[in-house]
Amino acid sequence: MNARSFQRLALWDSHDRPLELAGGQIHDPGTGRRKRQDIWVVNGRIHFRKPEGTTPIVFNLVGATLFPRLIDVHVHLREPGFEEAETVATGALAAAKGGFSAICCMPNTQPPIDDAATIRYVLEQAARAGGARVHPFACITRGRKGEALADMFELAEAGARGFSDDGSPVMNAEIMRRALEYSKMIGLPIVAHEEDSHLAGLGCVHEGAVGTRVGLRGIPREAEDVMAARDIALVRLTGGRLHICHVSSKQTVDLVRQAKREGLPVTAEVTPHHLVLTDERIASYDTNFKMNPPLREESDRRALLEGLLDGTLDCIATDHAPHTAIAKQVEFDRAPMGVTGLETAFSICLTDLVNPGHVPLETVLRALGPHPAALLGEPWTPIEEGAPADFAAFDLGRTWTVTADSFVSKSTNSSFLGRELAGVTLLTMVDGRVAWSDPSVVPVHPSAARAS
Repeated sequence: MNARSFQRLALWDSHDRPLELAGGQIHDPGTGRRKRQDIWVVNGRIHFRKPEGTTPIVFNLVGATLFPRLIDVHVHLREPGFEEAETVATGALAAAKGGFSAICCMPNTQPPIDDAATIRYVLEQAARAGGARVHPFACITRGRKGEALADMFELAEAGARGFSDDGSPVMNAEIMRRALEYSKMIGLPIVAHEEDSHLAGLGCVHEGAVGTRVGLRGIPREAEDVMAARDIALVRLTGGRLHICHVSSKQTVDLVRQAKREGLPVTAEVTPHHLVLTDERIASYDTNFKMNPPLREESDRRALLEGLLDGTLDCIATDHAPHTAIAKQVEFDRAPMGVTGLETAFSICLTDLVNPGHVPLETVLRALGPHPAALLGEPWTPIEEGAPADFAAFDLGRTWTVTADSFVSKSTNSSFLGRELAGVTLLTMVDGRVAWSDPSVVPVHPSAARAS
């Protein structure tokens, strides 16, 4: 059975019947300690002792490591408008398969998420989906055109968790200033795509030696730097909360580091692909290495790693950007920007960062758990008695090969096709329901156990 054929959603829900997860090891991201602990989940809550009078469905998780909930704060679900590439349902399932209990979806849909009705639509689709929990980000400007602010108060009341024109910059500094002022009043972050569209022009790769050699137009890192510098200056002016998306430039890392030293309310994220790949990959003209911002030089990649290690970069976020195979199978400069990431993020971090000793596992877990939760203003709790049942179980020693058939996402435009990666998601729990379970994890019903 391949992942594409495995479409069971929320078959097991602790609100309907207790669940027992037997034999796993709970990992505490604060201390790095692990302890073997059977878990019972009843009505969405964790118990370390079997509640009296219950007959739970049992999942054998011997050999699994359990991590508290993982959150991806940068995902493109494509619905409404581009359902041929992804839907809320397939994206939420892909997130759960990747071990994420929650994701934040970007508003560059058609129509854009710039009114209360579209927010409600996304939330309703997510409630039906049964995968990871979905938190929508709404547009900063109407239609993502950068010309007039959206009704941020109305959008917040409808359920928006932040504001972004991601995919496009807000070039007008006065509009960004007012957005940050409103964000301070509302208490939600401005999630900024930092790119000067004039400097970026029609570029499609990093402006450097490799781009010149392969004959593709470049985007200088300064296209990111100047906008990040401007928006940090506007934070000094307004006191608004700024979260910088997909940092790719070593100079932007330095800008964020300085902003944090000043105590400014500035956070930032980095993608797995920017942490492990460089622009050398574009020499193949493979459009699965085309994304925005583009892959940059080794010096940038090393600066991103340093930023993650010292806390300058708060979150690891996938920037999951699905596109159909037809859209990607064109000349490099004509192909859309973006790659998928939900189903490979944890595994690529484990394989290329943690296992070789470049980044401690605790750093990765903080960037996928407590720090994203803080961005959303949510409490984050370890796996403990009475806590909400939001966690994922991984087999850290098991490997898998990234193929088109391994995805549950509707799109397969991954930068890691063909790679053998460590870490398989065995089970993801969201609000006390099983949002994903690997086909190897077969639940045992008490009636079946007695019959045997």
